[in-house]
Amino acid sequence: MKKKIDTWAPPIVWMVLIFSFSSLATNPVSVIHWKDFIVKKTGHVLIYAILTILIYRAFREGRTHRKKAAFYSIFFAVAYGISDEYHQSFTPGRDPQMRDVIFDTIGSILAIYIVWKLLPKVPPKLKSLAESLHIL
Repeated sequence: MKKKIDTWAPPIVWMVLIFSFSSLATNPVSVIHWKDFIVKKTGHVLIYAILTILIYRAFREGRTHRKKAAFYSIFFAVAYGISDEYHQSFTPGRDPQMRDVIFDTIGSILAIYIVWKLLPKVPPKLKSLAESLHIL
């Protein structure tokens, strides 16, 4: 039981952080500056890439096959992104944006690509760290 808590605590804590930040009211901006757009969308990609890796790690520690773990990780991260956008519809100054879900999805897919294609090619010390964390 303790192992399951240790395994699933990081993605749950990360989701709570996402929820907390998306609960903050903002002032609507009539014109979106392109730099602001780039920063926010890059944030979506990175935040959901991290969430996907944390979920993937939790599934892999549970000995889920890597293809299933990847599918489940992307599915749950994107589903959480959709639910977070819905949640933002109740937050003053925020509106749900389909394009945010698209950037969340890009982050999730990119995370699995990094885990499968790039991590196996890193130096041995970093690779062994990824293996010990059940990412590889």
